[in-house]
Amino acid sequence: MQAAENSLEKIKQSGKIVVATSPDYPPYEFQVNKHGENKIAGMDIDVAKQIAKDLHVKLVIKSMKFDSLLVAIETGKADMAIGGINPTSERRQSVDFSNIYYLGGQSFLINKSDSMKFPNQKALQGKLVGAQTGSLQYNLAKTHMANTTIKGMDKTPDLILALKIHKLEAVGVEKPVAKAYASNDNGLTIVPATYKLDKNQVGAAIAFKKNSYMLEDAVNKSIKKIKEGNKIDGYLKDAGKDMKVNTTNTSMWNYSDYFVKGVKYTIFISIVASVLGVLIGITLALMRFTKVKFFHALALCYVEFVRGTPLMVQVMFVYFGIGSIIDISALLAGIIAISLNSGAYVAEIIRGGIDSIDAGQTEAAASLGLPHYDTMRFVILPQAFKNIWPALGNEFISLVKESSIVSIIGVTDLIYQANLVRANTYRGIMPIFVVMVLYFVMTFILTRILNYYEMKMRSPE
Repeated sequence: MQAAENSLEKIKQSGKIVVATSPDYPPYEFQVNKHGENKIAGMDIDVAKQIAKDLHVKLVIKSMKFDSLLVAIETGKADMAIGGINPTSERRQSVDFSNIYYLGGQSFLINKSDSMKFPNQKALQGKLVGAQTGSLQYNLAKTHMANTTIKGMDKTPDLILALKIHKLEAVGVEKPVAKAYASNDNGLTIVPATYKLDKNQVGAAIAFKKNSYMLEDAVNKSIKKIKEGNKIDGYLKDAGKDMKVNTTNTSMWNYSDYFVKGVKYTIFISIVASVLGVLIGITLALMRFTKVKFFHALALCYVEFVRGTPLMVQVMFVYFGIGSIIDISALLAGIIAISLNSGAYVAEIIRGGIDSIDAGQTEAAASLGLPHYDTMRFVILPQAFKNIWPALGNEFISLVKESSIVSIIGVTDLIYQANLVRANTYRGIMPIFVVMVLYFVMTFILTRILNYYEMKMRSPE
């Protein structure tokens, strides 16, 4: 009970409540481009605002992938999570839930051209059906639709795109989401889901860290107030108005601010991670050449471990793992993870460059009385960098593209922004095309700059 009291007291003392959500799920939560300003809106956001108001604290929204929301709660990155989350028995093993504040029901989206072919859920048996990974819709389809191939994807816009290009025959979503897409896309229509479900597990609820009884009780009081005031209908109407704002002009130019912001973050992350990666790489490479066995073994183990694990896992570990001990932002966690990853690869590039230098250079420096440190600094490394410049250039270019992985923890890089545009405009392909062009422009410019300096280094004095 003491821990529960602390959870609520900590929020009141800080003056803010941090709410994790995935703003790509209209009408629950989504980004709206209104009067030149971008903000997160939707029914769930209005619910969160009411809770913050009742607690007399400031509402802070933290964006991330849907399947990371509960992890954020468990690791203390957020006080609560909201996002059309269904309080299933499996999820209750990891987190606690509030009372259900909305019961929307289940539906399938299909292409309107297939409406005669798939008039009901039964007709979808044995077909290719998509659902968001980790969602109730995914588990329901897996459990209740025998002999049906279920395809999971992280983002609802990806599922809708796959549906529209006929990679899927249906997509399972909640009824309000189905209505949102069908009303904004004439090519889609709705097929009702006929699952027989426990109403205590299929409605939308708010997630908390285990044993947060006092916070849960306070939130339930707000939910009771919302229900008694019939405010949900008003929240949905407001969400509908905001969605119309998004779809009034779905040109990519109208969303240029999103892409510009994404480019800025991508460039910033890439530059910082490149500098730190080189510094880490030089350190590790020199450790590999030291005669101290401990440092040599440490560098070797680090390089092998980092190269043997996926970057996505490393990013999540830094943010949720280390971040649960030391409070770090998603941006800083992304930079740290990418820098540490790049450092391992740069270390091997530099080690190869040092090995390529003729041993006579070291002997000549020794004969002149240069100590080992100065020999490495003034003789070996300058020649090594000249030899490995093309390889380092390739690493820098790869870093620009690989930095997109930070979008999984809510860093607003180019990929993250593109996903928001896709969710807001209901256009699946054009935002992807714009992002491809922007990445090409960035890497093309970087390639030209690297080639220029490579030619200068190779040209005679």
